[in-house]
Amino acid sequence: MTSPWLADVPSPLARHFDVALTDLDGVLFKGNAPIAQAADAVASARRAGLRFVFITNNASRPPKVAAAKLGSVRIPAEREEIVTAAEAGVQLMAGEIEPGSRVMVVGGNGLTEAVAKAGFKLATAAVERPAAVIQGWSPTLGWRDLEEACYAIEAGSAYFATNLDLSIPTEFGFAPGNGAMVQAVVVTTGVRPKASGKPDPLIFRLAAERRQAINPLVIGDRLDTDMAGANNAGYPGLLVLTGVASAADAFVACAAERPSMIARDLTALAEPHQAPAARSDHWACGPARAWVDGNRLVVEDPSPDQAGPSNQAIRAAAAAAWEAADEGVILDRDSIPPEFC
Repeated sequence: MTSPWLADVPSPLARHFDVALTDLDGVLFKGNAPIAQAADAVASARRAGLRFVFITNNASRPPKVAAAKLGSVRIPAEREEIVTAAEAGVQLMAGEIEPGSRVMVVGGNGLTEAVAKAGFKLATAAVERPAAVIQGWSPTLGWRDLEEACYAIEAGSAYFATNLDLSIPTEFGFAPGNGAMVQAVVVTTGVRPKASGKPDPLIFRLAAERRQAINPLVIGDRLDTDMAGANNAGYPGLLVLTGVASAADAFVACAAERPSMIARDLTALAEPHQAPAARSDHWACGPARAWVDGNRLVVEDPSPDQAGPSNQAIRAAAAAAWEAADEGVILDRDSIPPEFC
């Protein structure tokens, strides 16, 4: 029996799927630093026939700026290949307030542009009595912006957020994401926003529709947004370990956040995705084996390399960990070999 959690794809992923709904930060770059092999992997996958839509929860960048950012890391992209959380957030908001209403934007140019393009009037202060406040991440967001948002929400403005990511990966580490700044408003006002970004399925469906995808694949580096969002949308998700989530994070993920596929990086697009197989006392994927002994994860990986554990070992370990979790075992995270953390 192969793993009921991880997909078995016998052909290279770039040939099996028709459109890749691909996250940016943590998958293609971190801050201003390109992720090694990402550009070459995307180019190779395109040559194999895989089309891309690039999805970002970063609402500060207009699509043309996001396209330029991708170009700077050797991944050419057209405006039509970009779907932002700002676009999804405005679509969500448009379904809840009157057309042409006054809206306060708490965020960057990408969100302001999307709001104006949808025909809403822009408000800059709570005294203008906006019908809604919509908040997205921006590196220039300050206390005064949050202050006005709180006053407007307290006065009755509807509250929306483009996403609720608590952190974003950069070349230096992790920095506060939109969700962290949203929490300041939530704590102050007691009002939680309606959010459209990942893991809400809206942004994935927008991206799939834009490219008329028949068999889409979601690619991301986060469990709580990318993989949970893929599952919410009903699409398979490939977790790459180049950003936020580690293999160990995946091993202890709740069922709603488990990926359909897992790999160290985007070079996996050129390969089949082998699902682990159940043996009498362990899970095997190629030569790699894994099992849970009590509440401790044990992994045998005959073919690691300088970059870390093999994809086969990661997948075998995931199957062993998830089977144990589904049987009620609480895995001792400290038992996970350090190379997976």
